[in-house]
Amino acid sequence: QVQLVESGGGLVQAGGSLRLSCAASGIIFSFTTMAWYRQAPGKQRELVARIRSGGIIDYADSVRGRFTISRDGFKNTVFLQMNSLKPEDTAVYYCYGEIGSGSWGQGTQVTVSS
Repeated sequence: QVQLVESGGGLVQAGGSLRLSCAASGIIFSFTTMAWYRQAPGKQRELVARIRSGGIIDYADSVRGRFTISRDGFKNTVFLQMNSLKPEDTAVYYCYGEIGSGSWGQGTQVTVSS
Protein backbone atom coordinates (compact mmCIF):
# COMPACT_ATOMS: atom_id res chain seq x y z
CA GLN A 1 0.00 0.00 0.00
CA VAL A 2 1.35 3.38 -1.02
CA GLN A 3 1.66 5.94 1.76
CA LEU A 4 2.87 9.52 1.50
CA VAL A 5 3.26 11.53 4.70
CA GLU A 6 4.06 15.25 4.54
CA SER A 7 5.56 17.38 7.28
CA GLY A 8 7.17 20.77 7.71
CA GLY A 9 4.33 23.20 7.10
CA GLY A 10 3.59 26.12 9.36
CA LEU A 11 3.27 29.87 9.72
CA VAL A 12 6.08 32.10 8.48
CA GLN A 13 6.50 35.79 7.71
CA ALA A 14 6.94 37.00 4.16
CA GLY A 15 10.55 36.58 3.08
CA GLY A 16 11.04 33.58 5.33
CA SER A 17 11.73 29.95 4.53
CA LEU A 18 10.21 26.54 5.15
CA ARG A 19 11.23 23.03 4.19
CA LEU A 20 8.57 20.45 3.46
CA SER A 21 9.25 16.73 3.60
CA CYS A 22 7.31 13.80 2.17
CA ALA A 23 8.17 10.31 3.36
CA ALA A 24 7.10 7.60 0.93
CA SER A 25 6.46 3.92 1.56
CA GLY A 26 5.03 1.09 -0.49
CA ILE A 27 6.71 2.19 -3.72
CA ILE A 28 9.96 1.72 -5.59
CA PHE A 29 10.94 5.26 -4.79
CA SER A 30 13.88 5.60 -7.16
CA PHE A 31 11.67 4.75 -10.15
CA THR A 32 8.81 7.05 -9.21
CA THR A 33 8.23 10.62 -10.34
CA MET A 34 7.38 12.72 -7.29
CA ALA A 35 5.81 16.14 -7.14
CA TRP A 36 4.48 18.88 -4.88
CA TYR A 37 1.13 20.49 -5.57
CA ARG A 38 -0.67 23.22 -3.67
CA GLN A 39 -4.23 24.40 -3.31
CA ALA A 40 -5.17 27.82 -2.03
CA PRO A 41 -8.71 28.59 -0.78
CA GLY A 42 -11.09 28.97 -3.71
CA LYS A 43 -8.48 27.93 -6.25
CA GLN A 44 -7.67 24.78 -8.16
CA ARG A 45 -4.85 22.52 -7.12
CA GLU A 46 -1.71 23.42 -9.07
CA LEU A 47 1.67 21.85 -9.71
CA VAL A 48 4.48 23.51 -7.79
CA ALA A 49 7.46 21.30 -8.64
CA ARG A 50 8.14 17.83 -10.00
CA ILE A 51 11.22 15.63 -9.97
CA ARG A 52 11.26 12.72 -12.36
CA SER A 53 12.89 9.39 -11.69
CA GLY A 54 15.68 10.36 -14.10
CA GLY A 55 16.30 13.60 -12.21
CA ILE A 56 14.64 16.07 -14.57
CA ILE A 57 12.97 18.85 -12.58
CA ASP A 58 10.07 21.14 -13.48
CA TYR A 59 8.90 24.22 -11.59
CA ALA A 60 5.86 26.43 -11.82
CA ASP A 61 6.82 29.88 -13.09
CA SER A 62 5.56 31.42 -9.86
CA VAL A 63 8.11 29.57 -7.71
CA ARG A 64 11.11 29.14 -10.01
CA GLY A 65 14.21 30.58 -8.40
CA ARG A 66 12.66 30.50 -4.91
CA PHE A 67 11.73 26.84 -4.38
CA THR A 68 13.91 23.78 -4.76
CA ILE A 69 12.69 20.18 -5.01
CA SER A 70 15.02 17.32 -4.15
CA ARG A 71 14.87 13.66 -3.22
CA ASP A 72 16.80 11.31 -0.96
CA GLY A 73 16.69 7.75 -2.27
CA PHE A 74 18.07 6.28 0.95
CA LYS A 75 15.33 7.87 3.04
CA ASN A 76 12.58 7.52 0.40
CA THR A 77 11.84 11.17 0.98
CA VAL A 78 11.19 14.13 -1.29
CA PHE A 79 11.77 17.68 -0.08
CA LEU A 80 10.58 21.14 -1.04
CA GLN A 81 12.81 23.95 0.15
CA MET A 82 10.84 27.19 -0.02
CA ASN A 83 12.70 30.49 0.26
CA SER A 84 11.62 34.10 -0.10
CA LEU A 85 8.07 33.11 0.71
CA LYS A 86 5.23 35.41 -0.29
CA PRO A 87 1.68 35.70 1.05
CA GLU A 88 0.44 34.27 -2.25
CA ASP A 89 2.31 31.04 -1.45
CA THR A 90 -0.24 30.40 1.30
CA ALA A 91 -1.93 27.06 0.55
CA VAL A 92 -2.20 23.44 1.53
CA TYR A 93 0.76 21.65 0.00
CA TYR A 94 0.35 18.07 -1.16
CA CYS A 95 2.90 15.44 -2.01
CA TYR A 96 2.10 13.38 -5.10
CA GLY A 97 3.54 10.13 -6.34
CA GLU A 98 3.10 9.26 -10.01
CA ILE A 99 2.21 5.62 -9.39
CA GLY A 100 -0.61 3.99 -11.29
CA SER A 101 -3.52 6.41 -11.06
CA GLY A 102 -1.52 8.58 -8.64
CA SER A 103 -1.21 8.78 -4.88
CA TRP A 104 -1.61 11.84 -2.65
CA GLY A 105 -0.47 12.72 0.82
CA GLN A 106 -2.81 14.25 3.36
CA GLY A 107 -1.47 17.78 2.85
CA THR A 108 0.32 20.26 5.07
CA GLN A 109 -0.72 23.87 5.60
CA VAL A 110 1.68 26.67 4.72
CA THR A 111 0.68 30.17 5.77
CA VAL A 112 2.74 33.22 4.86
CA SER A 113 1.88 36.42 6.67
CA SER A 114 2.58 39.85 5.21
